[in-house]
Amino acid sequence: MSNVTVVGAQWGDEGKGKIVDWLANEADIVVRFQGGNNAGHTIVVNKKKIALSLIPSGIIRKNKLSIIGNGVVVNPLALLDEISRLNKVGVKITRKNLRISENSSIIFSFHKKIDEIREKRKGPNKIGTTGRGIGPAYEDRVGRRAIRFADLANDNFLKEKIKNTLDYHNIILAGLKSQLITEKEIFDEVSSYKKSILRYVDRIFPILKKAKNEGKKILFEGAQGILLDVDHGTYPFVTSSNTLPSAAASGTGMPLKNLGYILGIVKAYTTRVGSGPFPSELKNKIGEKLGRIGNEFGTVTGRQRRCGWFDAIITKHSIDISGIDGIALTKLDVLDSFEEIKICVGYRVNGKVINYFPLSEIDQKKIKPIYEIHQGWRENTQGAKTWSDLPALAIKYVRRIEELLQTQVSLLSTSPKREDTILVKNPFLG
Repeated sequence: MSNVTVVGAQWGDEGKGKIVDWLANEADIVVRFQGGNNAGHTIVVNKKKIALSLIPSGIIRKNKLSIIGNGVVVNPLALLDEISRLNKVGVKITRKNLRISENSSIIFSFHKKIDEIREKRKGPNKIGTTGRGIGPAYEDRVGRRAIRFADLANDNFLKEKIKNTLDYHNIILAGLKSQLITEKEIFDEVSSYKKSILRYVDRIFPILKKAKNEGKKILFEGAQGILLDVDHGTYPFVTSSNTLPSAAASGTGMPLKNLGYILGIVKAYTTRVGSGPFPSELKNKIGEKLGRIGNEFGTVTGRQRRCGWFDAIITKHSIDISGIDGIALTKLDVLDSFEEIKICVGYRVNGKVINYFPLSEIDQKKIKPIYEIHQGWRENTQGAKTWSDLPALAIKYVRRIEELLQTQVSLLSTSPKREDTILVKNPFLG
């Protein structure tokens, strides 16, 4: 049996929550390895929508351990709110089913404040951040001034850490002509949640090592998508962490060789939230129709997603740089009513045809998509559970995507419901 690492292969919002929840039925441990509460995973169980931001999607399954790894930046107040909301819908959270890595970095109120001020000052050049302090928190981690959960155990040491980080941030706030923060404010902020949050904090690597030695199955869950990776995405319109599968190793302490089968989640069309290049975007009635049928609104922010046809070029870029073994194709049913469906199979830049995604910001702005046209199936695929339930033209579309991406479809999702999933190859079997 193999472990499985799940990542988004586009700009996020590909349906990772449902796929992780589905796979979690077979896993023993589910580990989130990067991002923060800027991520949003929605799961539909018994006609109930459950939205998750920080807690791994496996939390919905009974007798599974969910872990927030060290690669995640955590807003404790947001996490406690999420725990409260889950408790209200009957998902009881205890130390038995949730742990937080002791070396995860903490997001404070000043991180959010700085994030919002800086984004506002950028005006039309804004990145499209969620304003939740994710970027500034990752900056602190790299700048070696982050406060981590292990630091909360000793008040005197915590006060030293607070002083150190505010020596930096108050200079930034002064430059932004914003009110400075006192050490007492931050200490009181920590005191408001410290007792509640510390019950979940633990050393994570020994848990994962023990699970590996016992032959248990571990599911590593990524956030956002590969095209938002800080190094390999559409920079600078990216998130502040590495979203590639390799980040599961650094974000949990698990060796690379133990990450197992790499499953990329791919939507049957393309969406994006926020600013940045989007070659196949449809700023017309077709794009509006995709968004309406697909209910394309952000789980975390509620922002409307930009919509467009499936872009094989940029998705192949994701697969090539990440080593994805197979894909889970989601939201095929959204395309059921279209007479014709297009796939972007190339780009034209400055009159030249290319078959790769350019990393130059200037070139990205000049991209014109080249499409091939497919006949729509005009039949219902929602709820299909086997290949024989699918129209021939829908199967033909899926096969063409496999051909363009040179990657097999391992799972096919035909609705938000966990049971509406066609299994082609079990990722846990490698």
